[in-house]
Amino acid sequence: MRNIFFLILTISILFSCGEEVIEKPVNLIPKEKMIDILYDLAIINAAKSSGPSVTENANFEPMEYIYNKYKIDSVQFVTSDLYYASLPLEYEDIYKKLEIRIVKEKERFIKSGERKKDSLTKARQN
Repeated sequence: MRNIFFLILTISILFSCGEEVIEKPVNLIPKEKMIDILYDLAIINAAKSSGPSVTENANFEPMEYIYNKYKIDSVQFVTSDLYYASLPLEYEDIYKKLEIRIVKEKERFIKSGERKKDSLTKARQN
């Protein structure tokens, strides 16, 4: 009985992945722009967690910054995020692309730091 329940649940989830549960918003944020927004939010959250006083002392409002930078409002962001979240495969694709971008940036910063370290070592040796 338990196996039948899980089988039915799995089949219903698979079929529902392709269905549009929430109606597409009129002002939907394009997928690539959504990735850019989520990337900026990830960077801001990382900065806040590593040094919260920096953002607090500067009276920095992360969401206000995002809304101004991307010329969106909170309703547009929330409805777009909710719409993409209602499409699991689309949402997964957005977050995979976001993860790839973050990893590439991290590697770029690491390489940049290594180059600076190498140039300082060479300068000291001369």
